Amino acid sequence: MGVLGAIIRHLDTTIGPGIMLLYPLYASMRAIESPSTLDDQQWLTYWVLYSFITLFELSTYRILYWIPIWPYMKLVFCIWLVLPMFNGAAYIYENYARKYFKKFGNYGGGSNYPEEYKKILHMMTFDARKAVERYIDRFGPDAFERVIRAAEKEAKKH
Repeated sequence: MGVLGAIIRHLDTTIGPGIMLLYPLYASMRAIESPSTLDDQQWLTYWVLYSFITLFELSTYRILYWIPIWPYMKLVFCIWLVLPMFNGAAYIYENYARKYFKKFGNYGGGSNYPEEYKKILHMMTFDARKAVERYIDRFGPDAFERVIRAAEKEAKKH
């Protein structure tokens, strides 16, 4: 197998830094520059989770050394967290971390939208939320309310 076998055996060290560090750094910089706060949620959550993974590795390195598939498990998990088709970090935040933060933390909501808008936004996919947030910022909350009413009328027809 030669070179190909060596690449496969060391896949975590050949593509891992790009997937776990370079792309998230680039995406985080884009998120900082974008007016939307939704992509910030994805990347802030990613960095928190990546930090937890790193702390876990540092504190259990003697045990993880004996688990040969650990680097590949970490790579697959980080791919799931990072890739836009999965948005795993946002998923974890929405389904797990947010519940505990709202319950035990001082939750400000992260936006100036009324609670009913926040509920609707949280039912949408990440990309749809970004589009709706841009629409509200551009045309105002009244325009968004008209869109919701039109959608409700259309749904009642079918």
